[in-house]
Amino acid sequence: MAESIYSTTMISNGGRDGRVFSPDNTFVQNLATPKEMGGQGGNDTNPEQLFAAGYASCFNGAFDLILKQNKVRDAEPEVTLTVRLEDDPDAESPKLSVDIHAKVKNVLSQEDAEKYLQDAHDFCPYSKATRGNIDVNLNVEVVE
Repeated sequence: MAESIYSTTMISNGGRDGRVFSPDNTFVQNLATPKEMGGQGGNDTNPEQLFAAGYASCFNGAFDLILKQNKVRDAEPEVTLTVRLEDDPDAESPKLSVDIHAKVKNVLSQEDAEKYLQDAHDFCPYSKATRGNIDVNLNVEVVE
């Protein structure tokens, strides 16, 4: 087993209409099934939003690191990550898919931006964990 760099623990009770929390209660979040899935919806979050938040943050960190390693200055990367829960024709349970749309400044070409985005996808621990398990669409936009 590889040496651990960091670990965290979360506890869930009540399923999609329950809550998740850390053992030390520094993170506590109520959950609600979205209306689109027959739930009450409201102001509480759901597992897909939590996954999207974690993946977007991790991916943006990886993208920023790759840009810095390639001497891109003031890139200000921004990642919008969309998680979809969709029917899986090959299984009884649904599956996830992800769209990753990034914006970046001060990159010389669209080709460079796409290479850096792919490098970030190769590096990001969330991307590694999901590789081959979910469909991921990558898109990057060079902005002024």
